[in-house]
Amino acid sequence: MTIPAQMSAAFAARPGGPEVLEIRSVPVPQPAAGEVLIAVEAAGINRPDAKQRAGNYAPPPGVTQILGLEVAGRIVGCGPGVDDAMMGTDVCALVAGGGYAQYCTAPVPQLLPKPERLSWTEAAALPETTFTVWANLFDIGRLKMGERVLIHGGTSGIGTTAIQLAKAAGCWVATTAGSQHKVERAREIGADLAIDYRQDDFCQAVLNATKGEGVHAILDLVCADYMDRNLRCLADDGRLIVVSFLGGAVGSVDFQTLAKRRQTICGSTLRPRSITDKGRLAQEIRTHVWPLVERGLYVPVINSVHPLENVRDAHQEMEDGRHVGKIVLSVKP
Repeated sequence: MTIPAQMSAAFAARPGGPEVLEIRSVPVPQPAAGEVLIAVEAAGINRPDAKQRAGNYAPPPGVTQILGLEVAGRIVGCGPGVDDAMMGTDVCALVAGGGYAQYCTAPVPQLLPKPERLSWTEAAALPETTFTVWANLFDIGRLKMGERVLIHGGTSGIGTTAIQLAKAAGCWVATTAGSQHKVERAREIGADLAIDYRQDDFCQAVLNATKGEGVHAILDLVCADYMDRNLRCLADDGRLIVVSFLGGAVGSVDFQTLAKRRQTICGSTLRPRSITDKGRLAQEIRTHVWPLVERGLYVPVINSVHPLENVRDAHQEMEDGRHVGKIVLSVKP
């Protein structure tokens, strides 16, 4: 295909709400050594995108100001050192930025083959949440078959991914959600126990369901307000994995009890990690997760799809908080 000199891409004109997003015509990026150029078919929207738009999550040094952390599309260019045989390959990719655009560059180690059974929209919804859940729940959090896990925000993109992967791993899964509708959807997605955190104390509900033993792992997106209750419903030798800070970054911890019960608090952020580290995760995901996708045991939950030019509407939908699963942009070069 002929690659144009210019492309459409979404930027935040200034820090603020969805209204600050705008589409600009900018030069098509050139792949650097070890990178490919992808003609983007679809791009996933994630909470860090909204944080960046609001001015609270700056991209790493040297990374484009174009928003977007995951894409699906076809390789149409190869940088120095990349085998030209990759041209024309359908892929999805984790990127450090640049996804809300008609063309995007991506490091080769962060590419994954587009699953044949999935649409472009579904493939674009995979990388960010899959990398996040695999890195935190299975790599750092060491979740094992037969364990019990509590996943907060079960109807978010991360939550719907974590529920499915934990169930596929043979785990008992509890989750929290913010409405009765979301509770029902979480059960449909696979949760064994779904708790409306606005109506019930999730800690007591988990302890009741586990006969007082608690869960072996917790994937937490809230942090501060949940810290004490998380640790109370975490089993001895349990792992609390923090991946976001929707309730604030500082919480109260009784370290004497933590030490007595041999509990661990850990967590990570994905974007600043090295290409080498992300490449390691990609290989593990291809080995352990992609077969689940091909067998239909893990299917990204899509809430809605918006054209690139309606990116403001897509971000407003995320801000409203009523969605279940992923919001995706349809992008045509």
